[in-house]
Amino acid sequence: MQSRLRVHGHPIQPMLVTFPFGLFVCATLFDLFELAGGPDFLGEVGYWTSVAALVAAAMAGVAGMVDLWDVPAGRTRRTAISFNVVNVAMAAIFVVTCLVRADAPRRGPSAALFVTELVAIAVGAVGVALGAHLVRIFDRGRVEAGGLESLGAVTGSTVELRRSSVPPVNG
Repeated sequence: MQSRLRVHGHPIQPMLVTFPFGLFVCATLFDLFELAGGPDFLGEVGYWTSVAALVAAAMAGVAGMVDLWDVPAGRTRRTAISFNVVNVAMAAIFVVTCLVRADAPRRGPSAALFVTELVAIAVGAVGVALGAHLVRIFDRGRVEAGGLESLGAVTGSTVELRRSSVPPVNG
């Protein structure tokens, strides 16, 4: 399957989907450190990191929906739909935690919100496994050449390697 949204021949959605998951993990770590006795500002950083992750999740979700149109019917399509549903579920759980924290005078987490974030991360881990499975499915038959010589052989490449027509000067 070829993605409709590509940059220099590489699909955008697999690149985008790593940002929300990474940011959600970072937000959860900031909250853990505050709950473990760290400075209060770590909860605020965790909150805003979650907000940034939700923005990134929205962008990855749009790219995922565009790519979903081209997935052939069958088991692969069901896996792709499951992948998107799991990612939406993780984001929805974080939306709830952000909404609860938004009106708080101090945006730090409570123990219950931290546990909720851990559940969301566990749901996201299922999404990571499904995404890795999809990448393996879609990359079958694609062979990556190795070394610098392969750079010039890639169609649409911005790098070209040419041999110099000028003989080397021996000094």
